[in-house]
Amino acid sequence: MEGSVKALPDDFPVPGLDAVLSQAVPFDKDRWIPLLSDATWWPAELDDCPRVGRWPRVDRRTVFSVARRAATAETDRHLLVAALVWGTGTKAREVRRRGRIFAHTSAAELDARLGAALTALREKGAAEAYWAFNNDHRIPHLGPAFFTKVLYFAGDEAVSGPHRPLILDSVAATVLKELGIVDQGWPVSGWRTDRYRQYLGVVHSLARQRAVRPDQIEAALFRRGKQAS
Repeated sequence: MEGSVKALPDDFPVPGLDAVLSQAVPFDKDRWIPLLSDATWWPAELDDCPRVGRWPRVDRRTVFSVARRAATAETDRHLLVAALVWGTGTKAREVRRRGRIFAHTSAAELDARLGAALTALREKGAAEAYWAFNNDHRIPHLGPAFFTKVLYFAGDEAVSGPHRPLILDSVAATVLKELGIVDQGWPVSGWRTDRYRQYLGVVHSLARQRAVRPDQIEAALFRRGKQAS
C-alpha cells in the first residue's frame, strides 16, 4: 500500500514543523476542573500556558512535555487531560462532552484502561494500541478522534512498530478521500484497526515524499479540511 500512495498535489501546502508544534488552542480551566475525577488530574504544565486575550492557550509542544514524563498512572492521567484540553477548545458544550469520560468511568478503571493501551503502544506499536483503545480497553465517550490524540502525544518518544502514532479524525479522512489518496469507500468515522494501520502507512508515505514529519502531513490535512468547511 505505501509504495503505491498517490502524491499530494504540488500546490498542497504543508506547514513547517515549528508551526505544527506551535499550534495552540484556547481553554478555560474553570470549565474542566469540576468535570475531572478530581483536581489532581489537571497537569501543572497547563497552568504555565501563555494567555492570549481572554484565554490561556496550550500548544502541541506543551502536551508533548506532559507525555515525556516517566510513565506512571498519574502521568497517564495528565496526558489524557492535556490531550483532551488541546483538542477541545473553550466551547462549554464540547468541554461537557469530554467530561462524560470521567463521569461514566471510575478513576481506577480509567487508570487500568489508559495504562493498558499506552503499554501496548510502547511494547507492540501504534496499531495494537489503537486496537486496545477501540476494543478490550475501550473508554466510554473517548472515541478514535480523541484517543488517537493521546497516542500521538505519547508516541513522541521511541515506540515499537514501523510507524509513529498519528491523530485520525473525520477532517483528515475526508480530505484524503477528496484528494483520491484513499478510496471513496473509506469511512470518515468509526475506523477499525486495519483502517488506522492503513492511514499510518499512507501518511508516513506522504511525509517521505515531501521530506517532512508525518505530523506535518496530518496538520496539513486538518488545515485544508477546516478551510473548506
